[in-house]
Amino acid sequence: MVQETRVKTKKHKRKLRKWPKVVGTLLLIMIISVVGYVYSIYGHAKETVDKKMSKNIESIDTSEVKEKLDSNELLNILLLGVDERAEDGGRSDSIMVLSLNPKQEKTTIVSIPRDTLAKIAGKGIETKINHAYAYGGVDMSVATVENLLDIDLDYYVELNMEGLADLIDAIGGVTVNNELEWVDEGFYKPGYHWKEGEIKLDGAKALGYVRMRHLDPQGDFGRTERQRKVIHAIIDKGKSMGTVTKLNDVIDVLGDNLQTNMSFNDMKSLLLGYMDVTKNIESYMLQGENATIKGVYYYEIPDEELDKVHNMLLGIDTTDTASVTGGKNEDAE
Repeated sequence: MVQETRVKTKKHKRKLRKWPKVVGTLLLIMIISVVGYVYSIYGHAKETVDKKMSKNIESIDTSEVKEKLDSNELLNILLLGVDERAEDGGRSDSIMVLSLNPKQEKTTIVSIPRDTLAKIAGKGIETKINHAYAYGGVDMSVATVENLLDIDLDYYVELNMEGLADLIDAIGGVTVNNELEWVDEGFYKPGYHWKEGEIKLDGAKALGYVRMRHLDPQGDFGRTERQRKVIHAIIDKGKSMGTVTKLNDVIDVLGDNLQTNMSFNDMKSLLLGYMDVTKNIESYMLQGENATIKGVYYYEIPDEELDKVHNMLLGIDTTDTASVTGGKNEDAE
């Protein structure tokens, strides 16, 4: 009986000794799988960014930008949403400047209405600021915005608005707080009822949400406010761990629809050194007055407003940096 007990005890000990090996093997397999997945994403992202997305322009000196990036200084990024529908003639449909301020742990998003009266860099004429893209693409848009706001732009990001839908689908949709009730004219689906309150947007809905303007009592002001909400929602969703598993899909969408002067290494540096800027995100839109010049509608920005926004984007404290929406914009073409 004693001998039988000893045999059972030995067998039990052998089984106990096996468990650490089994657990260790499983952990090793998991670690290798995770590392392999991360490496595959890393390689895919690097190839996509450097071969398909990255494109330098003459109006931005990349060597100066790299010094600022390495020193974790404030960076300003021009975001151009280009709607390639035929009736828009290739003009930038959305113009925003994102100020990344690591010292203040803040991102400021400033919208520039597309009808803003501005001197077009390199053309010597004053017209709507979104015409700069039609005249000279991203290069002329960058130079024109720099002149208007008296700032240096460090990066540009040009996004095809149709690609915005694919991006939102790739991250599983976004949620925004809709403050206006309306019945869709056809930007999403004719007759679709947009309700007030929190709404979930897939890609197609998001495009309908940001494109509508005629039923908004604030015209283009209301539209740009909705654009900022969607950008804000994308940033928030991008910080979620649940988005990690969708990175390859996101990379593919961006590769097909986005151009930027950022290299893959620049993006890595931004991710590692500027993550805290997403702690506080503030939105603002240039405030001005409606004007008609020779029968054409423009939006005129007074000098004091340009000075105010200049200070905001340079991280200089102002008394009013809250999100502001102005009066009705006639949104004439």
